[in-house]
Amino acid sequence: MTESMTTSPIPAPAGDRASTANSRGRPRVSRKREALVTTAMRLFYGEGYHAVGIDRILEEAKVSKPTLYAHFKSKDELIVAALRKRDEEAREHSYESILQFSDDPRERLLYLFDLLGQWVEQPDFKGCLFINASAEFASHDNPVHQAAAEHKRAYRTMIAEQAALAGAIDPQALADRLMIVVDGLIVTCQVNPSAQAIQAAKETAAMLVDASLPRMSAA
Repeated sequence: MTESMTTSPIPAPAGDRASTANSRGRPRVSRKREALVTTAMRLFYGEGYHAVGIDRILEEAKVSKPTLYAHFKSKDELIVAALRKRDEEAREHSYESILQFSDDPRERLLYLFDLLGQWVEQPDFKGCLFINASAEFASHDNPVHQAAAEHKRAYRTMIAEQAALAGAIDPQALADRLMIVVDGLIVTCQVNPSAQAIQAAKETAAMLVDASLPRMSAA
């Protein structure tokens, strides 16, 4: 769900004839590449990375195998592209939502947990695409695992920035603690959906935030 505040999508391979430039000179991602990434992201989230084969993705995206390999050298490259697309979408949504919600950084931090609560209560919630990726690709050297870790680091950066704006004594330490609550809530609700867990996460986040602020610490 976050990040400064967006990352760039994976560029199309050099020589990709399907990708052209628009009138401003910016690269235009081909529709077929977008269909591949979007379809893969949906299937990976719903069924898992190893469980979904290339043929299934091609069938649902209505894209040929030669077109796939014109854009991606391997399934793992496609997975990384799907993760980076989801990273952009999630972070943009989170960042824009908290900015619209309040001008108060403390309230923004706590509102993140309202957003999380809404997400984990959705009927099609199947956990975090990035946590799931890090579990299926456990080696820290694997590009898929690294892409998942990048998202978590960037989401933490967003939290740390808001913590600093709120006046936290140690914004980095607060971000570390809140990330544990964030991921703890996600995994808890993936394994055993619970309204009580959502409320407990919100209350824990509020206690951590208030304890980190000078005015609260002195009260």
